[in-house]
Amino acid sequence: MTSDASQPQSSDNAVEKGAAPYQNVLVIINPASGQDRPILGTMNRAFHRAGINWDVRITKEAGDARRFAHEAVAAGIDAVGVYGGDGTVMEVANGLQGSDVPLAIFPGGTANVMSVELGIPNDLTEAMALVCGQNSYVRQVDVGQVRDRYFLLRVGVGFEADVINKTEREAKNRMGTLAYFLSGLQALGERKLAHYRMWLDDVEVEADGVSLMIANSGNVGLANVAMAKNIDVSDGLLDVVIIRDTDIGSLLQVAASAAGLSDPLPHWQARRIIVESDPPQHVIVDGEPIDDTPVEATVLPRALRIIVPRVALNTAQAANAENP
Repeated sequence: MTSDASQPQSSDNAVEKGAAPYQNVLVIINPASGQDRPILGTMNRAFHRAGINWDVRITKEAGDARRFAHEAVAAGIDAVGVYGGDGTVMEVANGLQGSDVPLAIFPGGTANVMSVELGIPNDLTEAMALVCGQNSYVRQVDVGQVRDRYFLLRVGVGFEADVINKTEREAKNRMGTLAYFLSGLQALGERKLAHYRMWLDDVEVEADGVSLMIANSGNVGLANVAMAKNIDVSDGLLDVVIIRDTDIGSLLQVAASAAGLSDPLPHWQARRIIVESDPPQHVIVDGEPIDDTPVEATVLPRALRIIVPRVALNTAQAANAENP
């Protein structure tokens, strides 16, 4: 559905018509996302005021979002937006690989971890205003790769993978992130300690735990709460974090460690990471299951451009910032 230029213009336009940095925008919508919110009317108001020519594609099955994004790049679209959860965001990011076309995230999933990581508003009107050039910039972020798959958030090994795999789609749609918490409680009794053997840029390390994460983003879905303070989505490195146990005290340590209130979790950084586990454990990549361990991950520095709010930038973020 493309915006109709014959519609009456509002007198309170926040952006002068034709002033938006992106004139042709495709928005990919996942109707099975965790949040069932009206989006077309919100898009029409925001983009029409800014003079943006927009169109949408609706996903029906896995692979559609990646294909639509790839086709948008070939067609010369200025920016690609995505309404859905982190899985849909990652699929669109896959389709944008190798291009300079920026990604706009309109949070619509269960957790929306990547949008929280980047400070993108959960309010759709505010998120769409970023595409219209309102107080936004383009940030270059790293992308991780496992086999032939890319990831923005993390690879989960062990307990985290078990929890995600046990959480049903219906429960996620009905309860949001609470569904993951409840699945986690149910899985506590099934947790198993594993011995991890890791190669971090050819340095061998061994450690024990019930869950291991290879993280590009450290955020856990809550503003300013991450697995470790120095995990940065734009630093050209992947991070390995190990959870020793999944009792309540250890889980609370994740938040306490990020806030600097306790000893940090076991944490390493590298550009290339190989993990073996004894016994073998389940693995997920941005929430999607793949084959069990062993697993190898590498980082692609600054491989994706994302439209984000212009807030006070730290030194690392400023080095990866572009004006729209």
